Amino acid sequence: MKFVSWNVNGLRACMGKGFSDYFKASGADFFCLQETKMQPDQAEIPTEGYRLYMNSAEKKGYSGTAVFAKQEPLSVSYGIGQEEHDHEGRVITLEYPDFFLVTVYTPNSQRGLTRLDYRMTWEDAFRDYLKALDRKKPVIVCGDMNVAHKPIDLKNPKSNEQNAGFTPQEREKMTELLASGFTDTFRFLYPDRKDIYSWWSYMFHARENNSGWRIDYFLCSDRLQGKIKDAGIETQVMGSDHCPVTLELEL
Repeated sequence: MKFVSWNVNGLRACMGKGFSDYFKASGADFFCLQETKMQPDQAEIPTEGYRLYMNSAEKKGYSGTAVFAKQEPLSVSYGIGQEEHDHEGRVITLEYPDFFLVTVYTPNSQRGLTRLDYRMTWEDAFRDYLKALDRKKPVIVCGDMNVAHKPIDLKNPKSNEQNAGFTPQEREKMTELLASGFTDTFRFLYPDRKDIYSWWSYMFHARENNSGWRIDYFLCSDRLQGKIKDAGIETQVMGSDHCPVTLELEL
């Protein structure tokens, strides 16, 4: 079973930059998007062979998630069930007989860390949400989690220690999430692979120079480790400042 996750940084813009070609060629059973930046009625989205589920932010042109699924789920939920956190379209959960699939667009702490306190509150709430799901059945969670967990996960760790996405606080929250029963599938398979990233700034020719960050993830419940076949980062795919990440599981 193949899963794809991609922060498209505006689905309407990405559709004009090759999104449909990659989508069709991917062969994904599930294709998850973050930062769609649109309401459902703002574009014609090709969905042949898939069911489409969207969670849009109340603020137009901001945030938002979507999932294309070949299989109809048992249930679908939007958000994490907490009023404080459910206005920005950041989470979709699909339930299947043997697992939950969650896609997430984690809040950015912002320049100057102006949203770091909120981010910490979000992290605790989201971790509790995933743990509650995990008590019922295994969980696969993917998306732009807005943190480079270890120094190996970004090009310039020393100069970014106090920048959003690599603060000690954000990294510790990822450590806590993994310690609560989840596996970073890419690092599980490739613990020492360097210089492979999923996001590059549009400034300073960052992508051309591969000066990037790995902030897009597939995590899964620890008990699915034996079913992980492959985890990839599709650095050659253009169309956004992020590239797609993939997971293949034997389910």
